[in-house]
Amino acid sequence: MKSGSNLEKVLEAGHFAFTGELGPPRGTNAEEVRKKAQFLKGNVDSVNITDNQTAVVRMSSWAASLILISEGLEPNFQMVCRDRNRLAMQSDILGAYAHGIKNMLCLSGDHQKFGDHPQGLGVFDIDSMQLINMVKEMRDEGKFLGGADIEDPPKIFIGAASNPFAEPVDFRVHRLAKKIAAGADFIQTQCIYNMDRFRIFMKQAVDMGLTEKCYILAGVTPMKSVGMARYMANSVPGMDVPDSLIKRLKDAGKGKIAEEGIKFALEQIEEFKEMEGVAGVHLMAIEWEHKVPEIAERAGVLPRPTF
Repeated sequence: MKSGSNLEKVLEAGHFAFTGELGPPRGTNAEEVRKKAQFLKGNVDSVNITDNQTAVVRMSSWAASLILISEGLEPNFQMVCRDRNRLAMQSDILGAYAHGIKNMLCLSGDHQKFGDHPQGLGVFDIDSMQLINMVKEMRDEGKFLGGADIEDPPKIFIGAASNPFAEPVDFRVHRLAKKIAAGADFIQTQCIYNMDRFRIFMKQAVDMGLTEKCYILAGVTPMKSVGMARYMANSVPGMDVPDSLIKRLKDAGKGKIAEEGIKFALEQIEEFKEMEGVAGVHLMAIEWEHKVPEIAERAGVLPRPTF
């Protein structure tokens, strides 16, 4: 599949991919997007633009993606199933592609009860698996979900998410297999902290032949504080933060915890470079975009390949 996507070219050429993430603002300030974009430019292959993450209202993903394109960066346009029915989804996909968006990440979306509009109605007309397949049918068959032909189909590089740590753990690799069968070209995983469990997950994926059909990018989020680590361990569903990592951060001492969090992330990236089946890293530096140039430099992933 040739989407013209820079990310697809990097992966197809066999380079170790390095993607970033940007959360749109809680208002109309485009400069906020542009400012964050400058920290990512030249340091990552593409940038995920989140879609009302944690069910909190933000500037739309497609709009922030267009700002990113104007800044010379390639967006990974995220779409969740929570907020739109199949008509709106297909309409937004056509519009996004028409404006030059070439990558898309298909997600279920956090339930609205966790966000700032808990009384809002969740749409969930289709789920993430069906969304992946719908985009594939639009791209490869030139068909809408209703069966009608599409004039000039959107040639999108299709992404999906995978959480290796959610219960039941034994099912996770099989859910990954279903997403790949549905049409995912690349996968970005949940933030990884339990390396032992992730090694098992990747061995299963390799043994099942999944890594020959799809590119898997390992999710990395540097810990900024002990409080962040505890919050992720206790309050974020599907997150697995070992006690040993929390202790390591505490033992680093006052003023050195953030640096220890970055060191752990760098150790992970080094291992992922050598881990069979891992095609790259998805760096989610949540509201810490200014640290991306330093992390990319210290991780030895610069300069990024250009096409």
